[in-house]
Amino acid sequence: GVHRQILFTTVGWFVGYYLTKRAEYIHAKVDRELLEYVRQHPEDFKAAEKRRIGELLEDFHPVR
Repeated sequence: GVHRQILFTTVGWFVGYYLTKRAEYIHAKVDRELLEYVRQHPEDFKAAEKRRIGELLEDFHPVR
């Protein structure tokens, strides 16, 4: 009955909360490791030269 629905809702909420927190922790850990690697190896991550928008887009040729 209703008591099972309340029980399953509560259990589902706690499991979802735990899985969300674990996913956030894992992503934060990966981000921290990547940023530390980038900080220790700046020669591998040089800043890209600035380009104008016209250099990025292809020329437009209308089709008739």
